[in-house]
Amino acid sequence: MKIICIPVGNLQANCYIVIDKQNAIIIDPGDDHEKIENYLKDYNVVGIFLTHNHFDHTGALSYFEKKYNLKHNDEIKEFDYEIINTPGHSKDSITIYFPKEKVMFSGDFLFKGTIGRMDLPGGNKEDMKKSLSLIETYPNNIEIYPGHGSSTVLEIEKKRFGSYL
Repeated sequence: MKIICIPVGNLQANCYIVIDKQNAIIIDPGDDHEKIENYLKDYNVVGIFLTHNHFDHTGALSYFEKKYNLKHNDEIKEFDYEIINTPGHSKDSITIYFPKEKVMFSGDFLFKGTIGRMDLPGGNKEDMKKSLSLIETYPNNIEIYPGHGSSTVLEIEKKRFGSYL
């Protein structure tokens, strides 16, 4: 599996292109559809995921849904993944986990060195605590690809969970 990170929009949200063979998934098409599209030319787009519904992660969503005749967060048969509900930053936050590759796309739930804000509409500290407890049960060697900034490893972040709340 190949992962391409494309920071997009004014808030530099990470849009990810996940590629396996000739198939691709778009994760969080935040903006700049032309920029994202440059990475998709040689691939069959089979799905679109949103980690949550904030504007900086959804700006180019309708463009790609129309172009590829797809609905976001629909089941994708060409990839092996798990959807984990991780509310806290927002009520609809999800983390997309690819167990074979040991990769998670956490959106704004979990970042390198911190967690997502809980003071925006739909944010909730108790939900965040539960989501962190849930993610803590996953293997340490998972690479985390957040909605902003650089990637990290779950083992490193687990050690910090107690200081986040």
